[in-house]
Amino acid sequence: MTTTQSTTANEPPKVARGPGGWRSSLQQLLAFASLLILVIFFAVASPQFLSLGNLSGILLSAAVTGLLALGTTFVIISAGIDLSIGTGMTLCSVMTGVLLTYLGLPLLVGVLGGIAAGVLMGLINGVIISLLRVPPFIATLAMMMVAQGLALVISGTQPIYFTRTPDFYRIAMGEVIPNLPNAVLIFFAAALLAHLVLSRTVFGRYVYAIGSNEDATALSGINTRLWKIAIYAFAGGFTGLAGVVMASRLSSAQPGLGMGYELEAIAAVIIGGTSLQGGKGSVIGTVIGALIMAVLTNGLRIMAIPQEWQRVAVGIVILLAVYLDMLRRRRAGDA
Repeated sequence: MTTTQSTTANEPPKVARGPGGWRSSLQQLLAFASLLILVIFFAVASPQFLSLGNLSGILLSAAVTGLLALGTTFVIISAGIDLSIGTGMTLCSVMTGVLLTYLGLPLLVGVLGGIAAGVLMGLINGVIISLLRVPPFIATLAMMMVAQGLALVISGTQPIYFTRTPDFYRIAMGEVIPNLPNAVLIFFAAALLAHLVLSRTVFGRYVYAIGSNEDATALSGINTRLWKIAIYAFAGGFTGLAGVVMASRLSSAQPGLGMGYELEAIAAVIIGGTSLQGGKGSVIGTVIGALIMAVLTNGLRIMAIPQEWQRVAVGIVILLAVYLDMLRRRRAGDA
């Protein structure tokens, strides 16, 4: 996706959607075909795979990773990266535990507090990256360590159990629809919101424009620094929501949990067709990518593949996704 300079200051840069449109659709179709092939393969390999309980477990597993991946989609399309989302999710779950268990605040306040912690963390990331000009990789790597340390300090390195709010677990594990945990509904509702924001709003248009050509976007009169801060803060909201859902799912805030989730989320985004170079990607692709990650992990586990080999398989999938992204960019450059 490319940008052209706008003729009016503060007017969103015009984004070319011609070739990128069908290419994006093709990538989504390829990702969906990959998901279908994986489902068929594991269904043939193990009849247990298609059981209702296992399919529900796959969707539940995809929900937390998917929520993190939704925010990461915005960051990567804007040509950024956020390595702090895994430990940030942990910090948000711990903050929710502190508000509900230690301070005894109402359920809604605790949930909003956990989400607000994610927004604040994203806001700080955005300020460091946009105003202080620290590279996103370095800034968010440092934030990853800060968030992990704060989660351990605040919790006293001990899990926080939601004993004072027994209904908290219903946020993720209750069932508005029978046999479908609420966490799955939250994930798809958040995905719909993210899709509408990315595809139908000026904010989404700026995300693509900044990722395609930040200099041209700035020359058109757009305050790219401010909008980059907004992008990281918006993505932080999804990190906070993932923290709440994870804590609800476990009925506890585990301060040692979260490390490694950032890689799974980034992998889901890349597998879904979002370019690491920015400017291209979609929420639909990310949802499919999160499902692919969940199906792959679950299928390998059902086939009794050792956990170390599961990591090898996931790593190879990520490598292939990045390589395919490189091939797409080379062909686009040659076109």
